[in-house]
Amino acid sequence: MTITSDGPEWWFYHLSRTTLERAVGPLLEKCLERGWRVLAVSEDATRRGALDEALWTYDDQSFLPHGQSEAEGLDPAAQPILISASTDNQNEAAVALLMDGTDLPVDAPFTRCMVMFDDGDSATRQKAREQFKAAKDAGLSARYFQQGPRGWQEAGKY
Repeated sequence: MTITSDGPEWWFYHLSRTTLERAVGPLLEKCLERGWRVLAVSEDATRRGALDEALWTYDDQSFLPHGQSEAEGLDPAAQPILISASTDNQNEAAVALLMDGTDLPVDAPFTRCMVMFDDGDSATRQKAREQFKAAKDAGLSARYFQQGPRGWQEAGKY
């Protein structure tokens, strides 16, 4: 895992056109292409199950190797994408995918923290705003993306 000396990049993804489960596949694919492992975190068991299912069916031409940390017999350390309720980095991920308002210290030991939040969830949207401000206040790179008709588009300030 590589991390800059200044801390992780914080990238924010504002969902307004699709569900998180439909939107996340291409982002995770790009992470794996870069050789980055991913820790996907949500305290919501329903979300974790839906993400697991979505990654199995994401694309007929692609495979996103993953596992849920609570699965019986699973070796979390061996998972390129680990879906978990905990931010404990059991798979030595370079990327933390934070869902459903998951909190992480602004200087967490990751290369990138990706925060995904739904436009209709005001509490999670507010949490993302707080995380964005904390990253900016700490002098870290923070980028904000919105779903557009042709995919993610970087937007102005959040």
